Amino acid sequence: MYRKILVALDHSPFRTYLLGKAIEMAKASKADLMIVHALSAYEDNSPGLPVRAYHTYYPIADSVAWDTYQKRWAAYEQEGLAELQAFATEATEQGIKTEFTQTAGDPGRIICDVAKSWDADLIMVGNRGRSGLTELLLGSVSNYVMHHATSSVLIVQGASSEEQTADKTESAAAGTTR
Repeated sequence: MYRKILVALDHSPFRTYLLGKAIEMAKASKADLMIVHALSAYEDNSPGLPVRAYHTYYPIADSVAWDTYQKRWAAYEQEGLAELQAFATEATEQGIKTEFTQTAGDPGRIICDVAKSWDADLIMVGNRGRSGLTELLLGSVSNYVMHHATSSVLIVQGASSEEQTADKTESAAAGTTR
């Protein structure tokens, strides 16, 4: 069936549900798993883009702002790596050979590039449900991946409220958080 499954995770609450589905698919297929996170200035927990004053009377203010931004970005990177490590450990403990990577840039392009270089058979991405003007302005990662990937793409829709409640109950009973 599938030998290599890539799952793309962001910082949305939906990521644990998507990871669970990827682990299920990898176990059923006896496939390897690659967990990918794209560091993006537009992601929810991101420090955003640096704002610099072009005509400032106090150049030191620009320097302080830049240093602060760099510290926030480094913390954002470390948080992402720690989360990826925890997710990889979760999958590995379930008998799945797991790797992870985190790269800064456009999420859709990063997902497609990593999938191609890793030779993924299947890419699993979530769908935030953007449409209309929001999708036009912010774009849709799943839409980009679906149209640019060289491998099969599985777009996982959001969990129903019953599934989310069941996942939380199972996690609480097992003593883990997802």
